[in-house]
Formats: sequence, structure tokens, C-alpha cells
Amino acid sequence: MSGMTFLVIGGTGVDTVVPVADLPVLGADSARPRGPITDHVSHTGTCVALALKALGERVTVIDTVGDDEPGRRVVAAFAEWGIELRAAPAPAGTRRAVNLMSPDGRRLSLYDGRDVPGYRLPEEFHRPLPAGVRHAHVTIMDYARHLLPSLRESGVTISTDLHDWDGANPHHLDFALGADIVFVSAVQLAEGAPARILAEGRATKVVVTDGGKGADLYTRDGTAHRDAVDPGAPIVDTNGAGDAFAAAFLSAWLGGADDGACLDRAVIAGAYACTAPVGAGAFIDRDTLAGRWT
Repeated sequence: MSGMTFLVIGGTGVDTVVPVADLPVLGADSARPRGPITDHVSHTGTCVALALKALGERVTVIDTVGDDEPGRRVVAAFAEWGIELRAAPAPAGTRRAVNLMSPDGRRLSLYDGRDVPGYRLPEEFHRPLPAGVRHAHVTIMDYARHLLPSLRESGVTISTDLHDWDGANPHHLDFALGADIVFVSAVQLAEGAPARILAEGRATKVVVTDGGKGADLYTRDGTAHRDAVDPGAPIVDTNGAGDAFAAAFLSAWLGGADDGACLDRAVIAGAYACTAPVGAGAFIDRDTLAGRWT
């Protein structure tokens, strides 16, 4: 498919969402959910792609998908959304997660991590890259780390999201030090980790997201902060908020916006995504974002 601007690598799967009364869940043999248990084609790469598409960006996704019922749901969903999916066979099946959701939108995600150790993505799925790709967002799937050198050789810029990295877990290091833009949650992040990434890695920007406290952008020239914004409606689901934040930041950055404008748009998009259940309709479009930013 020609004309693509963004490439997302990894991060597709099916989420089972269970609405619970509170987090942590009470210790009991059984409990009645607050509402129906539902399945959604989601995960971080899916949400980044959906958020980019909502902003009018052109995007392709590459990932492993199983020959199973969840995998067929993933393939069908991407076809419905009009997002190209290059789906390599997943030896252990399609990834799953169970997300426990509290009434205030907080989440506990139980991720099954079924990727096969040592797996390598077949070359025909990532070489050559789709025509027109300028930027690759690489999720922290183990196989994806092995694509970083070839992505750099191709000349595209690279971003990644380390999620709740603590600043030490070695699984994340290749991604932290190999991307040009690094997103990471403040939840477990050790003090000094952003400075380490900037000093030891390729990154020129490290963005630390902190939910209702906003976000901080670290560069070699200093730091910038943005408070979280009013989402304009009740918070119902925080799934996808960080992905919406990253997508809006990247869209603005690739479009030539300065750091401040990238942060402004990102906090708006992240807040907006909390006001609807995660899915194709949860992400802000370009016109709505422009209206809230100006």
C-alpha cells in the first residue's frame, strides 16, 4: 500500500474488559461484575494506529496474529477500520489480556505475554517497508527489538512507549536507547531515568506521562511540563489514553510543530480518550483537536 506515513510495529490483540467495583479486587471466591464482560480488538499498537487514523494520518501495522478465533477478530477489525495490517503467523496464538476496570476508569491489565522466546519476524513482513513511511512506532514486543537496526538503516525516525518501565528492567533497554522519541509512564519510573536515556541513547525527547498530573518533556535543553486538561466529559475508561497521547504528539511533531504544541495536543488527545470506552470511536479527530487547542 503506497502513501503511508506512519508504521506501527507490534501491539495487537484482544482485550477482555471486566468492570469491577474497585481496585484492588476484594479477595473472594467469586464476585459479580458491575456490567457485562466484553471483548475488544485492542492493545497498545492497535490504539496508536486508531488514534493516528482519527487524526487523519496514514498508517500501516505489522504484527504477529494467530490462526485462531481472536486472530480472525483482529484481522476483521483492521479491515473494517481501513487500516492495513501485515499479519505474520503467531506461533503461540493471538495475544490476549484481561483488563479489570474500576468505576473511576482505573485499570489493572493482566497480559498473557504469549510470544515465543527467540521468535524473529519473517523478513518478508518488514522488508521492504511500506512505501512512504517516514516514522515507525515500535511497541516493546521482544521480536520488535531486532527490527530496530534495519529501521535505522532505512532512514525512518523511531518512537517507542516503555509503559510502566521502572528504569532498570533490561527488557526495555534496547527500545529506550534505540528510539528517537521515548514515551514512558511515571508510575514506576526511577528518578534520573529520562536523563539516562538522553545521555546513553539516540533519543532527543523523553516524554513522561503521569495521568491526572499531566506530562513532562525532557530534552537536552531542559524540561517542559503540561498539566492534564479537563476532558470535557466524565472519565469512563483510561484504556488507550497513553496511546492517544503518543499519537497526537507524533502527529504534531512529524507535521513540524514545536515541543510546546506537541505537548498541548497530546494532553488534549489523552484526556479525550478517557471519555469513551476504548475502540475506534474513542479517539479525537483533527478538527476537534484543533478546536480545543486554539
